[in-house]
Amino acid sequence: MIKSMTGYGRAEQTLQNRKITVELRSVNNRYLDCSVRMPRLYLFAEEEIKSRVKAAISRGKVDVFITLDASAAEQMQVAVNRSVADGYCAALRELARTYGLQEDLSASVLARFPDVLLVEKAQEDAEAVARDICAVLDLALADFDRMRTREGRRLWEDITARAAVIEELVSQVERRSPQTVSEYRLRLEERMREVLAGAQLDPARVLTEAAIFADKEAVDEETVRLRSHIAQLREMLAGGGAVGRKMDFLIQEFNREANTIGSKCSDLEISRQVVDIKAEIEKIREQVQNIE
Repeated sequence: MIKSMTGYGRAEQTLQNRKITVELRSVNNRYLDCSVRMPRLYLFAEEEIKSRVKAAISRGKVDVFITLDASAAEQMQVAVNRSVADGYCAALRELARTYGLQEDLSASVLARFPDVLLVEKAQEDAEAVARDICAVLDLALADFDRMRTREGRRLWEDITARAAVIEELVSQVERRSPQTVSEYRLRLEERMREVLAGAQLDPARVLTEAAIFADKEAVDEETVRLRSHIAQLREMLAGGGAVGRKMDFLIQEFNREANTIGSKCSDLEISRQVVDIKAEIEKIREQVQNIE
């Protein structure tokens, strides 16, 4: 099944006491353009995030938003500032010797001095955090993919219906085209009778002129190619995958054949049918712009 380039996905989980939220949003783009927005503290996971997005998405401008609430996961550790503690110890002993004071230095006394004890946030395991982020990302990608698939189904239904309309209009052109030759031949005979004022017509001349007109107005090749393009379009729709760019090129061929038919035929009815064909092709082209 084809997929839309536009979509939205979201997932949220609490892993290792860390609340992780991942949101994805995409719009149409010729190629894949992925940008990740997340706290600078966790930028070490950015490349892995982009790698997973590229593995799941072929085209589109994708924005990934990641937020982390690590307040519950924060672990604090207390460390001794050795250089400061050594300085205080040396200074206190010097005071005791200089002024004949009793040296009652203890750990509890020393700990009360500023900066002797340092309270620091424990170092996080970067690999573990990256794994947790990517686990939530995978859930968001799955949600994102479901939405794109639903949108792709709607695109498939619309394009399939319009392809059927084009096919019917092509059939009308094919039925009408031979009639234009017969009608031209009759008009030609009438004009020649008027010009010749009752003189005998030359059947060979009439046939020659009609043959020239038929060759000029013939659109058999174009309608056959249009039918071939429609069949190819249906194959792409059935095959699925990232076929948006191929479809875009194919629709250009649709337009080329329709324009040729329009330029060849002078018949008013066929001209109207060509206008209708081109209108449907344009609607398909707009829809194809949304396909991955």
